[in-house]
Amino acid sequence: MREIVSLACTDCKRRNYSTTKNRRKTSERLEFSKYCRFCRKHTVHRESK
Repeated sequence: MREIVSLACTDCKRRNYSTTKNRRKTSERLEFSKYCRFCRKHTVHRESK
């Protein structure tokens, strides 16, 4: 049911986090504000392929 997806930083485009998501209930891409250790600040992280 739930699939593992990776979250990529919108500034540096690196994949920093992974999370799970239910594809039946949420069809759009996930978006979180998380800390990026490469940018050294909080940035928006979006679901990537």
